Amino acid sequence: MKFSAMQAGAMSGALGDIFWDLAPWITYAAGYDLGCSIYVANPTSEEKEYALMARLTRDTTLVSEEALPVFGQTWFKVDPGDLVEMHGAMRFSDSNAVLTVQLLEHVTEEVIDSVATVLVAPATSALPPAWPVAPATSADWMSLLMPLVMFGMLGMVMVSAHKSKEEKKELLPVREKRRLLTAGRGA
Repeated sequence: MKFSAMQAGAMSGALGDIFWDLAPWITYAAGYDLGCSIYVANPTSEEKEYALMARLTRDTTLVSEEALPVFGQTWFKVDPGDLVEMHGAMRFSDSNAVLTVQLLEHVTEEVIDSVATVLVAPATSALPPAWPVAPATSADWMSLLMPLVMFGMLGMVMVSAHKSKEEKKELLPVREKRRLLTAGRGA
C-alpha cells in the first residue's frame, strides 16, 4: 500500500514507523495467544530492512526479549513509501507487565520507533484452560457431564419416537372382521 508524500511527512520516524491495533492497556492472562495486527511504514525514498523485537518489562526489570519473525525471517524489507501489514499472535508466560514492540532499522541497528501496551492480569480465574495444551488446574465438569447429557437427550428422543408410534396406532380405524359369504344355493 503506497502512501503520498503528504502522509509520509506526517509520520514521526525519519527511517520508519510502526503501528498496531492494540489498546494502551489490555487484559491478558499468561499463556494465552495475544492476536494483533502490526503495520510497518517506510517513509523514505529507498528500500529499508527492518526487524521487530518484543520486550516484556515489569517496572525497570526486563522480563523477556525476543525477535519476532516476519515471513519466517528476522529481517524483512519494505519498499520506499510502502506499508507492510502483518497479522499474528504472541504468547507470553507473564502478565502485569509492559509489552513493547520495537522497530529496528538494519543499517543503523537502532530502535527507530516502538509501540507499547500494558498487559493486566484478569481479576478472575474464570478463564477457560489455555490452548492448545496446558496443565489442568481443576476438574473439567463439562467433559464429565457431557456423556450423561447426551444419553438423556437420546432417551428423550427415543421416548418421543415410541409415543408417536403408539399415537399413530390409536388413530388408525378399527377394522371389522371379514365375513365370508356362504357358497349360496346354486353351488
